[in-house]
Amino acid sequence: MLPIDAAAHASRWRRRHPVDKAVLGLGLTVLAISLPPWPGAALVLVTALTVLLGPAGVPGRRLWRAYRVPLGFCVTGALPLLVQVGGPEGFLSAADGGAVRAGELLLRTSAASLGVLLFAFTTPMSDLLPRLVRAGVPAPVVDVALVTYRMSFLLLDSVHRIRQAQAARLGHTTRAAAWRSLGGLGATAFVRAFDRAARLQSGLAGRGYDGTLRVLVPEARVSVPFTAASLALLATLAGLTLVLEGPLS
Repeated sequence: MLPIDAAAHASRWRRRHPVDKAVLGLGLTVLAISLPPWPGAALVLVTALTVLLGPAGVPGRRLWRAYRVPLGFCVTGALPLLVQVGGPEGFLSAADGGAVRAGELLLRTSAASLGVLLFAFTTPMSDLLPRLVRAGVPAPVVDVALVTYRMSFLLLDSVHRIRQAQAARLGHTTRAAAWRSLGGLGATAFVRAFDRAARLQSGLAGRGYDGTLRVLVPEARVSVPFTAASLALLATLAGLTLVLEGPLS
């Protein structure tokens, strides 16, 4: 199980309905994208961090390990705005206002990423996917997503075990050996994936599979007070941004 999935299963908000957490987490993401980056996205970023580390109870180290990957993409996407290609100053030169645009983009994307992580760190996929059928998503699509989600962990575990076995046999001592081990890892993982898929299909057929996977979903109801508080928080952030935008710009 990935660390973010383990954190979602152990979250304080695990028993809350996914709609409650979607209103807050995805609402923060929408505000980060739609509000002015300063001070709107900055307020969203601080709010999302506060909720993640406070009420949601996400450990700071685990949050950083998950956040640094999208943050790296955010920084990479903002860096090209600092320079321009061509023009009177040469082939490559500093762009006019590039630092401001790069900072605004970085604020937007990093705050939006935290909003998505708030939802991911509090909502296990096993709680979310079965409920998508009630939202109108076709059952076969949800079934494929469920099987893919569960099979991915088995595949990752197989890859980890294969790498351990290769390392124990000195398969990574030289560059040539590492490339051979990598090729063997890909071939073995590919074969094992097809073998597990075939066994899964045989098992489902033996249990009378009729086109729908039936799984137990934890009972949860949409909390009106929680949703109302989330909407009030989002409205407060939007209003505060509009009030502070003039003096701070």
